[in-house]
Amino acid sequence: MLRFAPLLLALALPGLASAADYAVQPAGSKLGFSGSFQGQSFDGTFGKWTAAISYDPAKVAGSKFDVEVDLASVKTGDKDRDGALPGSDFFNVAKFPKAHFVTTGFRQNGAQVIADGNLTLRGVTKPVSLNVVFKPQGTGAILDVSGAVKRLDFGVGGGDYADTSVIANDVKINAHLVLTAK
Repeated sequence: MLRFAPLLLALALPGLASAADYAVQPAGSKLGFSGSFQGQSFDGTFGKWTAAISYDPAKVAGSKFDVEVDLASVKTGDKDRDGALPGSDFFNVAKFPKAHFVTTGFRQNGAQVIADGNLTLRGVTKPVSLNVVFKPQGTGAILDVSGAVKRLDFGVGGGDYADTSVIANDVKINAHLVLTAK
């Protein structure tokens, strides 16, 4: 009977069950953003990042995201912008090579799931809320995440680049992750 105790405990306390862990498959996955420069929209992506994903759509409170981004891997398709973004006026990768987002909790807002967390960028940590859409597929899932940050809150493009009529303050975050169960 003692060997069945852990199983009975898990069945009796379903709220304590942990979320499923997922591995991100680089093929088909994207971590991106969009912004505006002189009224023209542009999209960017990060080529190097890691994500630890633990998620249960039935019990989102037990879920967790932990994402670390190599800021030097930014690409927007524009040579000048791609050269400027890692520099000291924007991401300052020499001093702050990584951005880090970790969830502090999840909540339901009607049918929408919101992941609340902290984003650290350029040594500044601020709360960020992201919309989450989780679609199970076979033994894995598709996870789409979206939200927005204000770049000046993190000191990105301050000083001579603080004029929001030239570079918009709002930056949209978007991720499309192909996940497989661990």
